[in-house]
Amino acid sequence: MSERAAPFHCPYCGDEDLRPHETGHGAWECASCNRAFQLKFLGLLTRGLLRNDVEGEGK
Repeated sequence: MSERAAPFHCPYCGDEDLRPHETGHGAWECASCNRAFQLKFLGLLTRGLLRNDVEGEGK
């Protein structure tokens, strides 16, 4: 997957004035609070999948 997932708002101030940051993939900067941050997908949690499987068996 090569698409960039864009955040909808700044995690610090909540403003929506975000732009990609020059440091690379997943990095964003907020023009409102002047902060830079990075988003990274870590993976799926197996415990969440197990909960859904257990619920599905009882039905």
